[in-house]
Amino acid sequence: MTEERNFTYELIRELSNVVLKIDYTQSLYPPSIEDDELCMSRTINLLLEVGRVTKVVFVKNRDFEYDYPQIKILYEIASLYTKLTKDRELVTFLLTAPQTIKKETIPRHEFLQRVLYTDLRKDPVAAYVEVLREHREQYAIYQKNEFEAEAKETIEKYIKYLEYMIQEFEATTIIKLAKPYIAGFKIGDRSIYKNIFRPSIKPDFMFTKLMAAFPDDGEVLGSYSIGGTDITIFQLPGKVTYLYHVTPPEFKLTEEKYEILDTARAILGEHKPRRSEFVNPHLMREIFYNVGKDLIEELSKRKETYLSVDEIHELTKILVRYTVGFGLIEILLEDEQIQDISVNSPMGNIPMFIVHGEFGDCVTNIIPSPSDGESWATKLRLISGRPLDGANPILDTELELPAARARIAVIAPPLNPSGLAYSWRRHRIKPWTLPLFIKNKMINPLAAGLMSFLIDGSRTMLVAGTRSAGKSSLLGGVLVDIMRRARIITIEDTLELPTDALRDLGYNIQSMKVSSAFSKGSTEVPADVGIRTTLRLGDSALFIGEVRSKEARALYEAMRVGALANVVAGTIHGDSPYGVYDRVVNDLDVPKTSFKATDIIIVANPIRSPDGIHRWRRVTQITEVGKEWEDDPLREGGFVDLMKYDSVKDELVMTDALRNGESNIIKAIAGNVKEWAGNWDAAWDNILLRAKIREKLVQVAEEEQDDDILEAEFVIDSNDSFHKISEKVRDEVGILDSEKIYFEWESWLKNQLIKRKHTK
Repeated sequence: MTEERNFTYELIRELSNVVLKIDYTQSLYPPSIEDDELCMSRTINLLLEVGRVTKVVFVKNRDFEYDYPQIKILYEIASLYTKLTKDRELVTFLLTAPQTIKKETIPRHEFLQRVLYTDLRKDPVAAYVEVLREHREQYAIYQKNEFEAEAKETIEKYIKYLEYMIQEFEATTIIKLAKPYIAGFKIGDRSIYKNIFRPSIKPDFMFTKLMAAFPDDGEVLGSYSIGGTDITIFQLPGKVTYLYHVTPPEFKLTEEKYEILDTARAILGEHKPRRSEFVNPHLMREIFYNVGKDLIEELSKRKETYLSVDEIHELTKILVRYTVGFGLIEILLEDEQIQDISVNSPMGNIPMFIVHGEFGDCVTNIIPSPSDGESWATKLRLISGRPLDGANPILDTELELPAARARIAVIAPPLNPSGLAYSWRRHRIKPWTLPLFIKNKMINPLAAGLMSFLIDGSRTMLVAGTRSAGKSSLLGGVLVDIMRRARIITIEDTLELPTDALRDLGYNIQSMKVSSAFSKGSTEVPADVGIRTTLRLGDSALFIGEVRSKEARALYEAMRVGALANVVAGTIHGDSPYGVYDRVVNDLDVPKTSFKATDIIIVANPIRSPDGIHRWRRVTQITEVGKEWEDDPLREGGFVDLMKYDSVKDELVMTDALRNGESNIIKAIAGNVKEWAGNWDAAWDNILLRAKIREKLVQVAEEEQDDDILEAEFVIDSNDSFHKISEKVRDEVGILDSEKIYFEWESWLKNQLIKRKHTK
């Protein structure tokens, strides 16, 4: 390590970077190339001394990192300095030019020496402007005056060297970038550099870097705050991907708070959590919170820094986030608008990418480091109990945080030769409901009524779609619509269905976790064994997280055994009913006759805007699988579309088959209800009633400005009320009178709204 004045530096050679790390902790001033002329001059001197580097990092409570495009600009100035100060003709002229001319016309050799040997490195824009102005002034003097031959030759040389320097300055990137701001420039004003140099900032207690400054040329499309985190969406000129700019609480702290957090993290960092502690992550976070809170209180007293209760709470949350938590990933997952987070390799230079519910694909201002990747991988191994190594380079697992749930896919070497890469799929903590899907336009009220009717009719169904189509969310919404008296068993390799939330809401629900299709040598039970096991657990509704592999045969066994008893449902990749058939029969080797056990296929697919930039989740088909076909259901009319997406109306519309009562599934459900048997109109009237109730919930939630009405707790109570009222009306009048049922349900709703107002 080399020392110069009050700072030291070292060179760190990484896989794809050479980092110049400058320790600025002993400096009285914060490091800033853009604000501090001494810092800029020192940096250029070090670049001249150490040779080629790709990053410069200043360390002082926070890390200030300048990436290669910015460092390249400084290298140009360093090269210009070397070129001009080693130009023999120029240096000789400065040292030997005659000094015998009249004083008022003597060329300003001292000025030129100051520009070359001092100003050029500490303020190159000012140096350029001074040379430019000097040339203008000297050229005007030269044109207006008569000089002796010797003086004239000296002044001409002086002007020539000024022109030479101007030409060299203007070839540099920094002057090209600064030119739009030079008009009226005042020497000493460094505001221009803020448009050129923008360090990413990382507090000492973090691994992740963040580009804190707003883009000057960005157009603000939207902004909002979540729990102290400021989020701004920018449109950048010439780019189709938006910038998701986040400023979390940890980047707004005072220097005293940074010091307290850094010390606290160093102390807590000495404890390495064991596998047994990660078995219950919630309990571990609670323990670390309590320990961290006491530690921060003690450190603040020791440093004589007064902290309020709220400030201590905020610092403790940050401390937990960067010890046993997942850092800025947790900040992103708190945003309900975020659907996916992508972290690509190699980490250290590439920002995170997200998919936003309103703005679609966005690049963020967050740059994760290799240390982030390793830390996340270690924690996910411990939480999941699954391997991630050379023999098992894929890890598929889930994570539950205080404010969000997520499914995570990790790929590692040798599958990913450039390191670790992550995909985080965010799930709501609260379960989705059919009314919530109506509000978000994924389905319309009629589709919700039809789905509710099919669910109560104990049909078998597959929710199909492409990746990020909302299949798991939709399956969760189906789950919520089942009556609480039914027993439910869920089978997943990665826990995504809201089983814990539903259990808290009184559901008789049992979740089973099976081995991932990507895991080797796992102690977990294979998916097909798990499905067959459920057949021994009594009469239950069965929900399969995703049908991927050989469990498909077991699923169809369950469908055939469970037909007309309870709902059997799962998700599968496929963009159409025939796509599902092709995958199930041809890829997963399920017999054609077994496929007929599928009653309903619900297809969800992203819908894109004409410009290709925006996309929305929509259910595009609700299709019945007929039973009267032998070889090919598409060719033989085995698929009967009940509803299809209309792009002009941007919603599902009923097909002629549904309108004309040609659904054998609906007729079969009606045949099991005495009041509906052989009466299509009565069954259809009940579907419309269910649609009307769900539409009313969405309408009331909007009028009351109370979206909690659409959440699972209220929706489940509404469904229970509907079933009880239906039973009561049938007992009273002998039929399921839709008008009377709706009237009494609406009275129930009004009473509930009055109670909610009184409790607020």
